[in-house]
Amino acid sequence: MSKIEVKPDGTLVVPHNPTIPFVTGDGVGVEITPAMQQVLNAAVEKAYGGSRKLDWMEVQAGGRAYEALGTYLPDETMQAFRDYHIGIKGPLTTPVGGGIRSLNVALRQGLDLYVCLRPVRWYSGVVSPVKHPELVDMVIFRENTEDIYAGIEWETGTPEAKKFYRFLSEEMGVKKVRFPESSSFGVKPVSREGSERLVRAACQYALSNGLPSVTLVHKGNIMKYTEGGFKRWGYEVAEREFGEAIASGKLVIKDCIADAFLQNALLKPEDYSVVATLNLNGDYVSDMLAAQVGGIGIAPGANINYATGNAIFEATHGTAPDIAGRNVVNPCSLILSGVMMLVHLGWTEAAACVEQALERSFAAGYATADLARFMPEGKALGTHEFAEHLVSEIMKAEA
Repeated sequence: MSKIEVKPDGTLVVPHNPTIPFVTGDGVGVEITPAMQQVLNAAVEKAYGGSRKLDWMEVQAGGRAYEALGTYLPDETMQAFRDYHIGIKGPLTTPVGGGIRSLNVALRQGLDLYVCLRPVRWYSGVVSPVKHPELVDMVIFRENTEDIYAGIEWETGTPEAKKFYRFLSEEMGVKKVRFPESSSFGVKPVSREGSERLVRAACQYALSNGLPSVTLVHKGNIMKYTEGGFKRWGYEVAEREFGEAIASGKLVIKDCIADAFLQNALLKPEDYSVVATLNLNGDYVSDMLAAQVGGIGIAPGANINYATGNAIFEATHGTAPDIAGRNVVNPCSLILSGVMMLVHLGWTEAAACVEQALERSFAAGYATADLARFMPEGKALGTHEFAEHLVSEIMKAEA
């Protein structure tokens, strides 16, 4: 097993056979994870002729972990992601009625993976509900550890909710709670540090990838000290640390109210390239943009800490128990998340092999049923068959 090293500045030192911890996942994870591995293995073989290889190491989380080990998130799994820095996972079941609120949130917060990175682009041949999906080409930087996803809530009728309201009313003079006796309460923490490191990462990404702008999406007109603070701190860190790039025109920093952005993303998506936003806004925005290019089935995602070098790449959809085991699920979300992982490792040649194979396949009408049924000449393939098709496309391509 070969470990990826992380330099003090967060730069990765990647061996030719890095060990990659992976979680198969629950539900359809059992189908899409082997498909992803099969496609990535073929791309690495094609790109590097056997001189590089991904060394897969399975770790447990979710429902399958609970059945085998009695816990949804074993300590050994968290430690593996810390030790090996880069991992990938399928969709996970979150327990209902107690315990961990969300396994995804637990992983992000436990490893301080403060960036949820969601690139969104259209592939020729994929049918979209909008007229010009080719104009959608954005990268979403969603803050991953704060906002209402911090999980600070108290349920109506509980002693904690009553105590919290007494504090608001008696100590803070809050009189705006309309129905205090039946209200639940939540707290939305947004920090300067959390906002700055997200916007800093977004600016660095834009400059490294030759992208023209970073847009701060917020609801600061209403939540003036949380969302408004995010906007203010975002501008400040951009001016302080990227002032030269801004002055030279290499980078434009702008902002947009969240509801206006949702409209603009439909009417003029070409105005946006990199988007930095808080946790809840980012959840809405990334899924809405995915719909514009064909759906969440082809939407990849990653959770990254650019300082520690830790990152987990993931399918952005759920476990889909209604179709699990039927060989019909679209594996592209996890495959494309694997492409993101290859790029993150610096293995861009292998990443390009997968993307080119997908582009050729979609253009020719080859896809799983969820996409193929809308294509004029669609040829629906099962999950396994689609992975085999991509491997064939990768291996027969010219070097």
